[in-house]
Amino acid sequence: MSATNAIPTVRRRRLGAELRRLRERTELSATEAAARLGVPQSRLSGIEAGRYGVSGDRVRALARNYGCADQALVDALVGMTGDRKRGWWEEHRETLSQGLLDLSELEHHATAIRVAQVVHIPGLLQTSDQARALFRQMVPALLPHELEFRLSHRLKRQVVLHGDQPVPYTAVIHETALRMQFGGAAISRAQIQHLIDMGGRENITVMVIPFGGVPFPCSGQGIDYFSGSVRQLDTVQIDTDHGVELVDAQTRLERYRLVLDRMEDAALSPAASRDFLHRLARDL
Repeated sequence: MSATNAIPTVRRRRLGAELRRLRERTELSATEAAARLGVPQSRLSGIEAGRYGVSGDRVRALARNYGCADQALVDALVGMTGDRKRGWWEEHRETLSQGLLDLSELEHHATAIRVAQVVHIPGLLQTSDQARALFRQMVPALLPHELEFRLSHRLKRQVVLHGDQPVPYTAVIHETALRMQFGGAAISRAQIQHLIDMGGRENITVMVIPFGGVPFPCSGQGIDYFSGSVRQLDTVQIDTDHGVELVDAQTRLERYRLVLDRMEDAALSPAASRDFLHRLARDL
């Protein structure tokens, strides 16, 4: 096992949480599970909290001890071990919140991403001018250098859409977000054209919910759904005024899958959405 890290990655924390869930289903105490594994109880608790790394062999041993017969899940958990290489987002650790670093890591490792936005354009589809205009509205106000850090981070995140292995990405955007002219009409027109261009990529689907369309379930918060290598390892990120909230409980994941399904059902088709965006750009 590797040594403890002062700040565990989101993947290490999730791996530990999943191992804890497997243990709790067997009703084994941490002391009993640690004894079966042959380690101190404090070490097992550290693994479950994400403070310590764990080898793939130890993950398989724990899965056997917990009677887990889901081989796909076990293989996926093993795949989350042993990654000691830090991602590009680590260069922002001294300047950005842990929540934003977690978001970058989730995007990097996702097998697919689904998002829904009612008020803002999804971050991965924002132009630099649109992002800058949004950051200028933050409360409390960002200092100039803080704004530049946030902007640099947001633009670097977008590599997941056009890198060597671009992630499949589906964005449902309400007309409200499209008509919010952050930065003025010219920036909004350029942003809409960018959505049209990005929606033409093979891995990206852009869908619009127009005013007066089919009702849909949504509180207005932005939803980012990150698919893992197996469904049990999916994660939802919710935008809140106090920061990023991550959701990984299975019942809540199922709820957000249903919300996104119904929002996609309420949206125009990708082709009709593209036509809608062209008309809106002409009207601005």
